[in-house]
Amino acid sequence: MASGFQPTAFWLHPAQVLAMSFLAVIGLGTLLLLLPWSTAPGRDTSWVDALFTATSAVCVTGLTVVPTGTHWSAFGQLVILALIQVGGLGIMTTAAIFAVLTGRRIGLKDRLVIRESFGKDGLAGLVRLLRLVVFTTAAVQLLGAMYLAWRFAGHMPVGQAWYYALFHTVAAFNNAGFDLFGDSLMRYVSDPWINFGFIALIITGGLGFPVLMDLYQRARDRKHRLTLHTRMVVATTTVLLVAGALLVVVLEYGNPATLGRLDLRGRLLAGLFQSVTPRTAGFNTLPTYQLRPVTLLFIMVLMFVGASPGGTGGGIKTTTFVSLLASVWTLIAGRQDIEMFRTRLSREVLEKSLAIFLVGLTLVTVTAGFLLASEGLGFLPVLFESFSAFGTVGLSLGITSGLSTAGRLMLSFTMFAGRVGPLTVFMAIAIGSRSPAAYRRPEEKIMVG
Repeated sequence: MASGFQPTAFWLHPAQVLAMSFLAVIGLGTLLLLLPWSTAPGRDTSWVDALFTATSAVCVTGLTVVPTGTHWSAFGQLVILALIQVGGLGIMTTAAIFAVLTGRRIGLKDRLVIRESFGKDGLAGLVRLLRLVVFTTAAVQLLGAMYLAWRFAGHMPVGQAWYYALFHTVAAFNNAGFDLFGDSLMRYVSDPWINFGFIALIITGGLGFPVLMDLYQRARDRKHRLTLHTRMVVATTTVLLVAGALLVVVLEYGNPATLGRLDLRGRLLAGLFQSVTPRTAGFNTLPTYQLRPVTLLFIMVLMFVGASPGGTGGGIKTTTFVSLLASVWTLIAGRQDIEMFRTRLSREVLEKSLAIFLVGLTLVTVTAGFLLASEGLGFLPVLFESFSAFGTVGLSLGITSGLSTAGRLMLSFTMFAGRVGPLTVFMAIAIGSRSPAAYRRPEEKIMVG
């Protein structure tokens, strides 16, 4: 084997390496959380609770079966924080970052795995992207921690304020809904400083590092042309955030358990936050279980769409969603090519988007069906929990801690598939049985629609 950073086995496909790296860190995290000093005095941790928590942290979800702030010791919380950071950046990306920082060479196989984790098509610019990942992560999280510590210091001792600021900054930037308060951010529902601080961290992490790099290059050089990917991500994110905020405000405006008890400014602020957080962040400033069913339905759609490729979130991704919408519009308009921003999309993009959508929807359906059969719970809470796990969001209607061992294991797999990518997971499983066809069958048309 050549010298340098080359931990990947030469016989493994990048999809397999990516999936196995996440599984390895989840296993390590489970073992660390099972250590006696990971649990607060007077608390006991079962293996399934440790596994579920480790999976939720590595997959940057935020669903919890035990309260993070009281069940885990300071050591256990730091383990969770480290798992969130590694899981948000990606295991192979984290390893490659250390290689870049220490001046070691990144081999071809590892570049392929990193490309898979970022969803990029080519290998060009990967090292430069990794450097931007390091700089962005460090700079944004440092500024975020300083900002939140300043705000939290008015409500708690300075040392605790810094600790809480660090924990929630890492969780927000990596779109993981873990919190130490016990009620997420509901106590800060009318605090614009806290709300906008979290919103900035969530959106920055959810846009994706390739988009941030492209925007940075545009800021340095006004002649730099933004890629189609960046334009699609920014436009889709903006539309979903604005439309989501307006819909939440309209649907919950008169609900006395949510927005009805706030003034106009508070309603607009809470509506915006509830539009941002389903994009895989998982924090909430309103009691989710008090939202109206129609609002929950819309939030499930946002959770399913998720963040953007190359970021810290899950879901089918914004570009997948908008590519499918563009293809439907192309068919309705009777056009031949799928176009976005005066650029043609390839058929390969459409086929992959359709596969991701169908595999993701199938996984959510299977998860919900399994939980309905094993838990005996209501349809809406189970469906909401399934979408939340797949989108690695962390929002819940309060059923997570009451799930059986089988239910927790099923949700753990769904979180894993949602973070790694549903298509990547099933490709990793099926690679050994795939072989190119030596011939093509006769073609015949069928009726559809």
